[in-house]
Amino acid sequence: MGNVKTAISIQESLFEQADALAHELEISRSRLFVIALEAFIQEYQNQQLLEKINAAYEEEADAAEESRLRSMRRLHRRLVEGEW
Repeated sequence: MGNVKTAISIQESLFEQADALAHELEISRSRLFVIALEAFIQEYQNQQLLEKINAAYEEEADAAEESRLRSMRRLHRRLVEGEW
């Protein structure tokens, strides 16, 4: 996949911080921006996934699922009985 050149506008103070960090890390500013954007996108995707998982668990279990859960709990109790 090829690279695409782009121009962005940021506050001067943020630019100076980015420039200093890139210098400290001995990487180009472009590489620093790529790393930061990749991290932001990954964090966003993780948050979206977490929200989907939470939404799925918010749904109430139907009668059949509740019955399976009770059966699994009983079986689990029998399996671990006496281990503690």
